[in-house]
Amino acid sequence: MSAVAFERVTLSHGGARPILCDVSFSIPQGAFVGLLGANGAGKTTMLRAILGLIKPLSGTISVLGKPPTRGNATIGYMPQARRTLVHPGISGIDFVLSAAGGHRWGWPVASAIEKEAAWKALEAVGAGDLALRPLAELSGGERQRILIAQALIGDPMLLLLDEPLISLDAAHQRTIIDLVHAIGERLGIAVLFCSHEINPLLRAVDRVLYLGNAKAAIGGVDEVISGPVLSKLYGTPINVVRVAGRIFVMADDVEVEAGTHVHDV
Repeated sequence: MSAVAFERVTLSHGGARPILCDVSFSIPQGAFVGLLGANGAGKTTMLRAILGLIKPLSGTISVLGKPPTRGNATIGYMPQARRTLVHPGISGIDFVLSAAGGHRWGWPVASAIEKEAAWKALEAVGAGDLALRPLAELSGGERQRILIAQALIGDPMLLLLDEPLISLDAAHQRTIIDLVHAIGERLGIAVLFCSHEINPLLRAVDRVLYLGNAKAAIGGVDEVISGPVLSKLYGTPINVVRVAGRIFVMADDVEVEAGTHVHDV
């Protein structure tokens, strides 16, 4: 059974031009996949479709062998950082518990089972010592651990992470990637890790799913991140330059992946 499968899927917003058009791919269970593409390519839109928040205009989506549904407890989802993370009254354990039973920071009072699940998730990401500290006092890397812990509530079979590396320095990026990779391997689940560039993920990904020009390509890093494949996706000549173990995707001498991330929803 595939963790995620798209069969000739077209996605759009409010009747606008398709963001993804006639896209097909399959992600096996246990795979660590980097979801890549330029700003506005449809990465977050794809995640929302997997979550059942957007219905395709055409085609079919399968998530763990079933159609997507809102509130699917088998999916752990980490959205981009939210303003609530700096609310002075929210601790790490409060935030993680907000995903248990749909509570909002302790109201209604969480059950013993929910509290046990929250502590289990915090320990899984090495954040037990952060549980009682206010989120506003945590560093960016520590907050990301709390977000990942929240996504692990309920023992998910699929993990979706939307730009978890934003605003982190290189050292914290490596820590988060290694943590997620280890979690995916330990639980034997698929991870779809959204990022606006490939280089931080090179040592972890099994394959990449690259979006561009409303199309998608999936495969190994060397197979997909190549001049011919990306030129076809972008609809313009693309050069892929490899220097000192890093990959640079260039169009007209401008690095395609270097721009500040822009949410495509």
